[in-house]
Amino acid sequence: MARSPFTLAALATAAVPGLDVTHAVRLGSARSRDVDAAVLTSRDGRHLVIRVPRTEPAEAEQSADLVALRALSDGVRSRLPFAAPRLVGQAPIDGTRAIVHEFVDGDPVPLEAITPGLASSIGRAIAAVHALPTSVVADVGLPQLRAIDVMREALATLDAASDTGLVPAGLLRRWELASEDQSLWQFTPTVINGGLSAGSFLSIGDTVTGVLGWSRLQVADPARDLFWLLGSADAAVPDSAFEAYHQARGIHDRELARRAVFAAELEVARWLLHGTTTRSTEITDDAVEMLHALLDRVHRDMTNPLTAEQDRPTTLTEAHDLAELGAPDAARAAAAGGWTLSEGAQGAWTGSLAPVSSAQSAGSTGSAGSSASPVSVGSPASPRSSDSVATPPTPRD
Repeated sequence: MARSPFTLAALATAAVPGLDVTHAVRLGSARSRDVDAAVLTSRDGRHLVIRVPRTEPAEAEQSADLVALRALSDGVRSRLPFAAPRLVGQAPIDGTRAIVHEFVDGDPVPLEAITPGLASSIGRAIAAVHALPTSVVADVGLPQLRAIDVMREALATLDAASDTGLVPAGLLRRWELASEDQSLWQFTPTVINGGLSAGSFLSIGDTVTGVLGWSRLQVADPARDLFWLLGSADAAVPDSAFEAYHQARGIHDRELARRAVFAAELEVARWLLHGTTTRSTEITDDAVEMLHALLDRVHRDMTNPLTAEQDRPTTLTEAHDLAELGAPDAARAAAAGGWTLSEGAQGAWTGSLAPVSSAQSAGSTGSAGSSASPVSVGSPASPRSSDSVATPPTPRD
């Protein structure tokens, strides 16, 4: 049974000495299976959030998130143009622990509602994360992947997906050619959040005010933090985000967009592996449907796959509402629509964005990632509950 806001408020007073809670409001749905959460207002006017995991995956995600947030020292936070949750207390309960952190102001914005202006702010926010020194990750022992490690991880996913016998041969060939293209893997790894989605961002107007979900903080491919933007049906959204990102970084990664495409498509393969690993016929059938839809959309591109050639469109599959299935945000973003990037976003790789119709998305979701380690083959990022993600507007008394 879900804990009530009043129970959570009492628990928060044990986690934070001297805390006097005057108001408590549930955060997320009472039907959530993963996390009990509430927004609290204290007598001194502070707004806090308390979360208690209800499942082992949620507990693992919370633990990884805490490690990452501790790496974000005051000095590191001063370099970010947005707020990240700050821990203020914790308390043991029923074999797990309750975590209390500061409320981060701002509203969640679903992918379909992101404007080009907000996309630019998102691009700059991501660039700020990628500009952090790698020592931020190294000093707390979080993963540091080289470009070759990223390539090997992609190949391992490919091999595992191929072994299922359920991936269309055309897609396997497309991905194999991409993995063999050495130019694709010539990039400098950066600090990345590792599990960003639309639900990771809080904003006021067209300005990002906060980023939630840091459980997969690591050094790896910067494309990992950007590919979800390609699911937008608005051509200007990914264009604006990529352009703002490159301007803020002052470094133009010519292959960033192609790696983002590749990463997005491989998320569908990871969803398949998740289905086969958990022996879920429903998830597996859904993933197979997504793969065939993806094959149909890239069929015209089979003679010119994800290589460095110019003037070729690449599209993703139609959206599937995976919320009820517990689909990772990344897989949902990978299936979010048809698109290509314009010259402004991708430099030498040209094309025009061509949206396709998509199913209604399941709404905003949660903080990204299920662990601090990279996604393992056959095990996509843990499903996220809505109440583990989006911080609501400032509560009213």
